[in-house]
Amino acid sequence: MRSALFAATAFFSLAVTVQPVLAAEAPYVDDRSDAEAVIRSFYSAINRQEFARAWDYFGETRPAKDFDAFVKGYDGTERVEVKTGGVSEDGAAGSIYYNVPVAIRATAKDGSENVFAGCYTLRQVNASIQEPPFRPIFIDKGALKPTKAEFEDAVPESCGDAPPPPKKDAALEQAKKAFAAAYGEQCDEEMPGGEPVAEPDAYSLRYKDAGAEADQPERETRLFRFFCSMAAYNESAVYYVYDDVSGVRQLQFASPELDIHYENNDSEGKVEAINVTGFQTDDQLVNSEYDDATKTISSLNKWRGVGDASSAGTYLFRNGNFSLVQYDVDASYDGEINPQTVVDYNTPP
Repeated sequence: MRSALFAATAFFSLAVTVQPVLAAEAPYVDDRSDAEAVIRSFYSAINRQEFARAWDYFGETRPAKDFDAFVKGYDGTERVEVKTGGVSEDGAAGSIYYNVPVAIRATAKDGSENVFAGCYTLRQVNASIQEPPFRPIFIDKGALKPTKAEFEDAVPESCGDAPPPPKKDAALEQAKKAFAAAYGEQCDEEMPGGEPVAEPDAYSLRYKDAGAEADQPERETRLFRFFCSMAAYNESAVYYVYDDVSGVRQLQFASPELDIHYENNDSEGKVEAINVTGFQTDDQLVNSEYDDATKTISSLNKWRGVGDASSAGTYLFRNGNFSLVQYDVDASYDGEINPQTVVDYNTPP
């Protein structure tokens, strides 16, 4: 059985070559503190073409007949992405065995992608009974097979006795895919302090259609706020909504086109008039937040850092969508905060 498992692993290594990404660009990871870390370290070694290190993550049973065959199996390999699932463990005869669900995505030189999924079993021998040389956690066996599943969904639910992972939030996953496809190369991958961008804020908005009967059940719209970028004093965000009729869609926010007149045409001088000449839509909001109590999204776009000149919009949720109900503009660079309302659908006539 073990030889069959490793045959499958060897088949994978011989079958795939991946799109060139310089080996030096891949991060160096050599972490043997737990089973999942060992798997990620193994693929770090593969991505960096450090095959001796990759070979060393295995125990006595190797993934190929010899080291030369192992290296040859990865001819041209530059990058493999890896995801892991819930890890289970079982103790036996002075060792702990870990079962790790794994999915990988490899991109071939011709641009084609291959996704593989399966399980690795790793072994940790009780450190107190070992003699030199010490052996940390190592890969005992593994088998990955081709799968037609998308990479994000390809990790097996469990291996061995591991409990299945919690069910994914399908609406959130769809929104994340839509955001990554549209803004993956535009928005920042890190926060200004260098920490990774957090998961998007998620909200559930329940409501009844206008004119609905009293006994008609409520409907639900999910709202997702994605951080996009941060400048000196303005942060931009992208919003998506989901419902069971339309699925995931990105919110576009109406904003007025303005014709601002200053005394003597001096933008630092007195504001004489602010005229709305039309409307446009914005795909991002600046310094925005959602208030569940009022069911509104508000934005505040500072025109300069002190905040004395700005534009601010308020968007109200009703009947499953967000509508512009108020827009304020402070066009005077006078050191004071004195906005003027130029769009008002909040106040009754």
